[in-house]
Amino acid sequence: MSRLKSSERRLKMILMLQDSKKKLTVSDLAEEFGVSRRTIFRDFNFLSDINVPVTWDEYSGYGVIDGYKIPPLMFNSRELATIMVGLNFVKSQVDKNLVDDAKGVELKIKNVLPDDLKRFMESLDDRTVVDPFLHFGADKKEGGNWYLLSSAISQQKIIEFTYESKKDSEISNRKVNPYLLVFYRDHWNLIGYSHMRDAIRNFVLDQMAEVKILDEKFEKKPEIDVEGLIFNSNESGQKIRVVVDESVERAFKANLPTKILKFEPIDSKKFKAEFNFDNLDYLNEWLLQFGNNVKVVSPEKLKIMRKNLLAGMLENI
Repeated sequence: MSRLKSSERRLKMILMLQDSKKKLTVSDLAEEFGVSRRTIFRDFNFLSDINVPVTWDEYSGYGVIDGYKIPPLMFNSRELATIMVGLNFVKSQVDKNLVDDAKGVELKIKNVLPDDLKRFMESLDDRTVVDPFLHFGADKKEGGNWYLLSSAISQQKIIEFTYESKKDSEISNRKVNPYLLVFYRDHWNLIGYSHMRDAIRNFVLDQMAEVKILDEKFEKKPEIDVEGLIFNSNESGQKIRVVVDESVERAFKANLPTKILKFEPIDSKKFKAEFNFDNLDYLNEWLLQFGNNVKVVSPEKLKIMRKNLLAGMLENI
């Protein structure tokens, strides 16, 4: 570990002592912080002077009295800059609830900071912009009760809600085992096991209403990982093959809303990509952003849909 200022090291020592499941020795701490044992003894003397209840046992080492806690809100400037990036990402969301919560967190942090760090944090606030098109270009809206959903996920409890389909505006009652909250470019999704469909499904948060956490608990299957949850819905989709120009390679790979199965060079300027996708209407419109730089090879149905979409656009010119 790189050398820390004594104040930072002592704070981290307290956090380690109060959170460690086992007692720590002077040698453990000296190795952790890259300092001498004598320095660690001086640190313990300092902690004693400021009434931190450090305990010591001849056989197990150092700790603090059970129940002793300090609020870990002493940040250095680098940590504050990291926090600002995270908060500004949340404040750029279209979900008004998330924006309001992020502003509340920011206010609480500012209220406990010393003046010099508070000025530093405020100087970054308007000068660290994450996703400007969302931040400045989108109206904020109620985006679903993400906090209630995160609580259900952490407790592994089944939820009930009404869901409005975007295709036909049909409203249905759903019962779901919630597994994961995922942000897709401009909206939040809940991924979970649908009791109605007997399968993993995605639900857009702002299409969910009357969300309730039930007393019923569910057992999450251990073999399902995060990547599996995100891409599961497209495993049974159609096989898509496209040719991607090198000029859009990075944007295509970063934004394609499914897992790429193969991505191989054809020559120095083009790549062949292969993936599964189950919503050809969505994919057809999504591909428009790449113009002539992405060519559909198969299936034939998608090629025809692409031609029809372009023909319809030309008619509106």
